[in-house]
Amino acid sequence: MRFTPIAQVKGQSQARVLLVALRAHGFHPLEPREGGLPGVPNLIGADGFILEVPEDEAEDAALLAAELLKDMGQPAP
Repeated sequence: MRFTPIAQVKGQSQARVLLVALRAHGFHPLEPREGGLPGVPNLIGADGFILEVPEDEAEDAALLAAELLKDMGQPAP
């Protein structure tokens, strides 16, 4: 199964809120992966957590994530 990134958020708490909401709506997001060093959110950079879902769920999950981020006062991905 291939996964597609749908959003990137800076804070771990925002990532957790999105993960819970996505699961509650029937999506299957991956847990954010930690980088090789403690406290490094990912290997791409310090821009936060990338949320990924299976490719076949990506379009609908991205819409939900964008609306939730808008409600949180964040710019849409």
